[in-house]
Amino acid sequence: MNETFHTHKMNTLPASFTRFMKISSAVLPWLIGITLCLLILGFILIIYSPDDYQQGITVKIMYIHAPFAWLSTCCYIIISAAALGSLIWKYHLADVTLKCGAPIGAIFTALTLVTGALWGRPTWGTWWVWDARLTSVLILLFIYLAIVMLARAFNNQAKAARATAILTLVGLVNIPIIKFSVNWWNTLHQSASLLRAGGPTIERAMLWPLITMLLCFSFMFISLYLMAMRNEINSRYIQILQIKKARRAQH
Repeated sequence: MNETFHTHKMNTLPASFTRFMKISSAVLPWLIGITLCLLILGFILIIYSPDDYQQGITVKIMYIHAPFAWLSTCCYIIISAAALGSLIWKYHLADVTLKCGAPIGAIFTALTLVTGALWGRPTWGTWWVWDARLTSVLILLFIYLAIVMLARAFNNQAKAARATAILTLVGLVNIPIIKFSVNWWNTLHQSASLLRAGGPTIERAMLWPLITMLLCFSFMFISLYLMAMRNEINSRYIQILQIKKARRAQH
């Protein structure tokens, strides 16, 4: 019976959905396993990493803050690419990618701001300043939330996909502002110390824990993204069945 149900489901959904469900089902256990292994290794490296001579132990917030910050902008680039795929090629999976990415991006951006505030309080002496980097990241959070709310404002999926895609592409202008704000304006926020011309400026004892946590959070992000997309596809399948059932009832 399960095999019959699975076959019917695959025949009902678009081909891109069926391929995605098959591939994601195979890779998800591996992604989750790698995430857990990297998390354990990362915590061990963080415990033995040195304190900063100025910031003390609070510098270890960096190992959580930096991955959230990195992935919050990466997520927006992903959904922007999906927005193009949805607008230009009407690709079904692109619509799902955009819809599922916005809430994840919003959460990661919010956690970027929270961990940044926790780090900034002992370092800058305040929870918040209207710094160019901080303000542009706050705007990113508002854009994510606007995309989420706009997606839920339409009953028609096609209209929702088009509206959210346009808004996403308009908001893309904020990404280079976030990236280069520390170079364009005088800001309290430090400039890049990892991905920069000339190589990382961070000392090796702190570099390895940071890289490990970046990888850990990246695999966690991918896992959450795939699970969210699978849930959305399953939800759309249920909607298709409900529509078919309602039509049969009318006849």
